[in-house]
Amino acid sequence: MLGARMGTVSDSTPNPHANTGIDTTVPHSARVWNYWLGGKDNYAVDRKTGDAVIAVYPQIKVNARESRKFLKRVVGFLAGEAGIRQFLDIGTGLPTADNTHEVAQRIAPDAKVVYADNDPLVLAHARALLIGTPEGETKYLHADVREIPDLMRGAAEILDFSQPVAVLMLGVLGHLDDTDEARAVVAQILDRVPSGSYLAISDAILTEERRIAEETYSKTDGVHYHARPPEAIASFFDGLEWVEPGFQSVSLWRADPAADEPETQGENVQPLAAVVPVDQWGGVARKP
Repeated sequence: MLGARMGTVSDSTPNPHANTGIDTTVPHSARVWNYWLGGKDNYAVDRKTGDAVIAVYPQIKVNARESRKFLKRVVGFLAGEAGIRQFLDIGTGLPTADNTHEVAQRIAPDAKVVYADNDPLVLAHARALLIGTPEGETKYLHADVREIPDLMRGAAEILDFSQPVAVLMLGVLGHLDDTDEARAVVAQILDRVPSGSYLAISDAILTEERRIAEETYSKTDGVHYHARPPEAIASFFDGLEWVEPGFQSVSLWRADPAADEPETQGENVQPLAAVVPVDQWGGVARKP
């Protein structure tokens, strides 16, 4: 149900997911997202679905890339400026470059990170790839965002909930059909973390193009995703204190074009591309 954030799998190799409960004959949301990111952990069925969405909504590939950049900037702020040393990343998705623990532990090697997802494919990759620093701790938790007591009980095995925690829910809440349910899930999690904790959320905002894309995706057997109006997503932060610049397109949130561009030298240096908004919005807020 949750997220999609690499390994290497090809259609011609023996199926590494045999007898794991992972179905490689139907589209999988994490693998489709991986395809949009340019990763290789996907199958022909995922690429077919991904291409069908791209045909009606080319923006989706840009959204995927900008969402990854947003995660990097958010975790950098939380581990750096905010001084957070505990992270609960709900809806981990498939491991790729600059995962939460990598960004956090580059800044603070003793940072503790719990990844939570309910996807067996993600679990298989996370066990092998999500390895943190010796000073810190990194744990993968197989849990559903709807089962808050179990999720938080598992996270408490390495996180100290008497101290501030950063809760990340990036590209997650769109998998909950009902906005009131999504709001209640966020509230239950926030009730279990102390003052000084932070919440980071990003999700797709509803546009006509996005609606058409969702209809296209719903014709597959993949997990459905529901974009919302910006004010509905912003309501998940009710009662919290916004971190500047507040709630906006993820591509604009503390944008740093220089950090996002690959290094070039000499005559090959190109002017930095202008930052443009995308219809994936997000923000960070602090629990008072």
